[in-house]
Amino acid sequence: EVQLVESGGGSVHVGGSLTLSCAASGYAYCMAWFRQGQGKERERVATIDALGRTTYAGSVKGRFTISRDKGDDTLTLQMSGLKPEDTAIYTCAARRISCDGAFAFWGQGTQVTVSS
Repeated sequence: EVQLVESGGGSVHVGGSLTLSCAASGYAYCMAWFRQGQGKERERVATIDALGRTTYAGSVKGRFTISRDKGDDTLTLQMSGLKPEDTAIYTCAARRISCDGAFAFWGQGTQVTVSS
């Protein structure tokens, strides 16, 4: 089992920046950030695999950067140019193999609020 604990959420003004972290215990080939805004479907924001290959949702490309520190299995999401529509609960997730398919392990989520 992979346990995931997020930190770094909070409130920020439009255009601001915020960094989320996710501490993982246990091996995960693929790690990802998801988000779900109020009344919206869950959206996969970004993924990164063990080789460092990344994917991003079109809505965040160029503004968010996902990275992972293999040394301590920490996943990070650097967010800049934040918009009100980025307001959501952000959750990290992990899979033991590939980045395709359902994610088996989930954190508890952290709230990000962007206000104008």
